[in-house]
Amino acid sequence: MRRLSLSTRLALLFAGCTAVVSLFAGVLFGRASEMHFVELDQQLMESRLAVLRSTLHGVDSLDMFKQRLPVLLQDLSHQPDLAVRVRGPDGRTWFDSSTRLPLELPTRPGLDSLQINGTDYRVLNPRTDNPDAPQLTLLLDITHHQHFLQRMQHLIWMTVGLSALATALLGAWAARSGLRPLRRMSAIAGSVSADSLNARLPHAQMPPELAELAIAFNAMLERLDDSFQRLSAFSADIAHELRTPLSNVLTHTQVTLTRPRDIEAYKEALHSNLEELQWMAQLVNDMLYLAKADHGLLTPRREPLELANEVDSLLEFYALLAEDSQIELTREGHAQIAGDRSMLRRALSNLLDNALRYTPTGGAIKVVISEAATAVRICLSNTGPGISAELLPRLFDRFYRADPARSEGSSEHAGLGLAITQSIIRAHGGQIRCESQEGWTQFVIELPEKSPSPQPSPGGKGLG
Repeated sequence: MRRLSLSTRLALLFAGCTAVVSLFAGVLFGRASEMHFVELDQQLMESRLAVLRSTLHGVDSLDMFKQRLPVLLQDLSHQPDLAVRVRGPDGRTWFDSSTRLPLELPTRPGLDSLQINGTDYRVLNPRTDNPDAPQLTLLLDITHHQHFLQRMQHLIWMTVGLSALATALLGAWAARSGLRPLRRMSAIAGSVSADSLNARLPHAQMPPELAELAIAFNAMLERLDDSFQRLSAFSADIAHELRTPLSNVLTHTQVTLTRPRDIEAYKEALHSNLEELQWMAQLVNDMLYLAKADHGLLTPRREPLELANEVDSLLEFYALLAEDSQIELTREGHAQIAGDRSMLRRALSNLLDNALRYTPTGGAIKVVISEAATAVRICLSNTGPGISAELLPRLFDRFYRADPARSEGSSEHAGLGLAITQSIIRAHGGQIRCESQEGWTQFVIELPEKSPSPQPSPGGKGLG
């Protein structure tokens, strides 16, 4: 069964609401009109009753009633739609002003309604304190009232139907006009593809209810556009990094096979190819490591670590390299966390290696460990040229190098170190950022004292 469109649903909803409200208002109006007529009839009959009682005042027998009958008939002649039955104290009927009155009429005191031979009457039986006085029953023909009420009911039903139809048509037009921005959103969404992610919804021209949706949709397109650009750049970077070592291996192998050579020459060629293959294997391993991080598959072990000892071990490892460049390595502070020793060492090692490459001769690298209320902070700073503010957000992108002079196929600097470091820190539930000014650069790591479950990395999807 075909589902109704939103415009049709709104139109039917408007029509239904209007019909219910109109019907309710019509019923209330009809009941109010009927009660109003009842009050008018009662007032009229009570006024006529007073006249009739005045005429029959003092009558206590049938003979006296017959004497007053001409006056009674004269009073009734002024009200042709009013009929009267007069009964004696013993309950016998003395007089009927109309021959159409049935033998049995309501006798209980008060106001009643009655239909006689298709004619509607209002019946009034007044209370009397004198048991010897004649008992009066007044009947008022209310046929014209009933005809009016019936016509009004027909008018109410007609009004309900016409108002529902008119509201449905107007509601459909209003819903279609009101949903025009939604159709525009649908058209723009339908035109979005991998090659056209730059389309944006004009949220400033939309109603407030749709403006939030448009803003969220535009933000989604921004993220998709950024992800596709990163994915395209990542694919290009992979080809860029693998092109040179593959070309070296192919060229060296082809040259080696151009003529027969001795065993030593073949060994030398194989060793050269092995270095290039080891570089490519390391690159692939790093990419797989990042793919695991993207899908939340990095599961750090929980073991107590003294960060001061871990940092000291790494500084000792890099001491000779720093000594060659006359770079001073220092560490301050200490703290304990629960984390994975090998993963955190890899992250800190990447940062130290990066700092040593960019610290000029005679510079300094300083690691400061401090504890906050719920986190541990590690600040690794080094002297040297600063990084411009527009480059800082991209430092942790894969294959990104702040230095535009790329070194193709370099087995040491593929541009994945900082991306791996960020994945490790996030797997421990922490954050890492870079701060830089002219003359110094600082990487700040904030780790919780108790590492939570690892979370997928928000960037670099598509590696898996």
